[in-house]
Amino acid sequence: MTTIITEAPRQARVRRSRAARSRGGRRSAGFWTYAALVAVLLGSLFPVYWSLIVASHDNDAIARVPPVLTPGGHLFENIARVFDTTAFGKAMLNSFIVSGSVTVSVVLFSTLAGFAFAKLRFRGRTSLLVVAIATTTVPHQLGIIPLYILMAELGWTGRLEAVIVPGLVTAFGVFFMTQYLSSAVPDELLEAGRIDGCSTLRLFWHVVVPAARPAAAVLGLFTFMQAWNDFFWPLVVLTPENPTVQVALSSLASGYTTDYALVLTGTVLATVPVVAVFAALGRQIIGGIMSGAIKG
Repeated sequence: MTTIITEAPRQARVRRSRAARSRGGRRSAGFWTYAALVAVLLGSLFPVYWSLIVASHDNDAIARVPPVLTPGGHLFENIARVFDTTAFGKAMLNSFIVSGSVTVSVVLFSTLAGFAFAKLRFRGRTSLLVVAIATTTVPHQLGIIPLYILMAELGWTGRLEAVIVPGLVTAFGVFFMTQYLSSAVPDELLEAGRIDGCSTLRLFWHVVVPAARPAAAVLGLFTFMQAWNDFFWPLVVLTPENPTVQVALSSLASGYTTDYALVLTGTVLATVPVVAVFAALGRQIIGGIMSGAIKG
């Protein structure tokens, strides 16, 4: 009886130890984890904060020692100078049109192609997907001259169509959505829909699109940022009278001397739409991550 009594607490301790080890993956983060996260966050936000600080001062503030770390009173004056110096309003509108059109098109066509490659059976499916992926290995700069000649033949040089049409679909988007939909949409669900009489297009709209929302939000965010930040191709094919925002920013930095307050004011204005798009799509991205974690 004494042996049984002394063994019981020992077995209980062993069970508690095993349970603690099994819950090791769910332990709360320690102090140094939070400290590292805060340091990374502050390091990431400091360039944006410094740009805002310089944008609210005159050009002499960037050379002051010690550096200025508090906002000044010249922000609205610098914003007015940005719009007076270059066609910044038109550049912002052009970038909205280009980025919005390219984002919607890439998400739509990539989801359609990803659904076809992942779930439909047709001849040459693997070969076409390999060819699409192989195009990502070709440097973008190699196609600039042929693409410019094509835009000139179409009469699109200096127009937004020359920036929008070449980016309507991307090989990365097709590959990304193919990989996601191959695991996110069960074949049994599609077969059940076909048994109920759904067409392929109806299956895509009512089954695939809701399942693809988190990946579409991620792809849309990446595509919008890439189109918004694109500089080289708009610089080549557009005119100074019809620029995008990145080309307008480069014109602010041109000249014998650089007005850093002016340039950073334009940079802050150009950053606001990207932050707004991330705030709009962040809920979908986080919702998709949490949904996957719960299912896992």
